[in-house]
Amino acid sequence: MKNYYIYILASKKNGTLYIGVTSDLIRRVQEHKAKIADGFTKKYNVDKLMYYEQTENVNSALDREKSLKKWKRDWKIRLIEEENPNWDDLYFNIIL
Repeated sequence: MKNYYIYILASKKNGTLYIGVTSDLIRRVQEHKAKIADGFTKKYNVDKLMYYEQTENVNSALDREKSLKKWKRDWKIRLIEEENPNWDDLYFNIIL
């Protein structure tokens, strides 16, 4: 069974946010941190993993990503702070 992850990155606490979906969360966050691809996250230095969800269904992952992208900014911040009140970079927890 394959897992899919919906994730939120930030440049810093209350900074620029990015929402994405992937089947390999560690690899994908590493790519953001290494600034491999030109684009939004590289331009705005958005590379800290603030929040993620896991599902086994690719369609629900894609639907959730689309839904979160439509949320108001303060709703996204509240979602992050419910699970990660200190805005810790969760990447270091998932690589252990």
